[in-house]
Amino acid sequence: MFDQKKMLYSKDHEWIFIEGQTGVMGITDFAAEQLGDVVYVELPEVNAEAEQGVELCSIESSKAASDIFSPVNGKVLEVNSGLDDNPEKVNDDPFGEGWICKLEVHSMPKQLMDYQEYKDYLETL
Repeated sequence: MFDQKKMLYSKDHEWIFIEGQTGVMGITDFAAEQLGDVVYVELPEVNAEAEQGVELCSIESSKAASDIFSPVNGKVLEVNSGLDDNPEKVNDDPFGEGWICKLEVHSMPKQLMDYQEYKDYLETL
């Protein structure tokens, strides 16, 4: 599990954990709960360009299909292929085994929130 207090968060409920030039991203537990039981994750293509705020992949659940947006500008380095057979990991462990992809970060994220800012944001919803 990644340290939630060291992550950055988007208003669309994606998280990213950045070390050096690499970021691991996924969706928050709030987003996973709102989606309901995840049944399919359409992973991005490796080497695909990612643009902050632009759709990167999608998740289908028992309730709906939802677009997942990139929290940073960069390039997809790796995807969590374990989600192909076990998409429920997004619900069970959104900050760990439910990660979606790893990105080479080309520019530092703007308008992302730290842990406390995200918690405060959730209270406004």
